[in-house]
Amino acid sequence: MFSKIEVNGDGAAPLYDLLKAEQPGEGDTSDITWNFEKFLVNGAGDVVARFAPPTSPEEIAEQLGDLL
Repeated sequence: MFSKIEVNGDGAAPLYDLLKAEQPGEGDTSDITWNFEKFLVNGAGDVVARFAPPTSPEEIAEQLGDLL
């Protein structure tokens, strides 16, 4: 649980492959570019949004009302 994992490339953990496939983000690649990139997953397990690292928790909270 606390070991280092890959988030991009051929060795990426399956969770991150799923997150990136469902929300590829903007740009030329779906790769995670930096720490603190965030994903929002609903109660059914659907990946509904992806947020860039500078996105604050308050900005994400604005979308939570629709999912609760």
